[in-house]
Amino acid sequence: MSSYPAVVLGVAGGTGSGKTTVARAILEAVGSGRIAFLAHDSYYRDVEWSGEEQLRSYNFDHPRSMDDDLLIEHLARLKAGYPVETPVYDFVRHRRREETRRVEPRPVILVEGILIFVDPRLRELLDFKIFVDTPADLRLIRRLRRDLRERGRSMDDVLRQYMATVRPMHQEFVEPSRRWADVIVPEGGENRVAMQMVVARLEQLLD
Repeated sequence: MSSYPAVVLGVAGGTGSGKTTVARAILEAVGSGRIAFLAHDSYYRDVEWSGEEQLRSYNFDHPRSMDDDLLIEHLARLKAGYPVETPVYDFVRHRRREETRRVEPRPVILVEGILIFVDPRLRELLDFKIFVDTPADLRLIRRLRRDLRERGRSMDDVLRQYMATVRPMHQEFVEPSRRWADVIVPEGGENRVAMQMVVARLEQLLD
């Protein structure tokens, strides 16, 4: 069991908003040795698909595509001082790999993802909630760059998915969830003043 109560920090925002940049800035400022990091993207459910047409019809941006039950279980275990084995998701095969990633309990638990403010059970576990607010055009450019470089996607496929599910789900779920945020950070990790305020607040919670 841990000898400290962990502070759970949630970083949400639209796809390509700069959530990962904010998370990295927090890791650097607070120290990676004090933070247990959980990415919501790791908790996608396995997709049963036999062809491209079937895969294209799957909505990866709806809350039902995420295994929040497992994420909540892992958060509870980390807060209790126990390590967890988090999934490793294969974004080419669209299912979890056999291997897992071990995360040890730390004074700060950092959770990052576009939909982490949607499930009320998950929100209740977050002590400090940050929403990263970035214009839609910048988010789309970043999404394109990431999916082309890291996930083996074509430009046509990324744009098709963006119009079919990413944009509608952002408007239905992600954007409305900003009302639950304690802090809204414009322009993500590039906003130095906002990041200084976030880190100061986190240090205060740790004290």
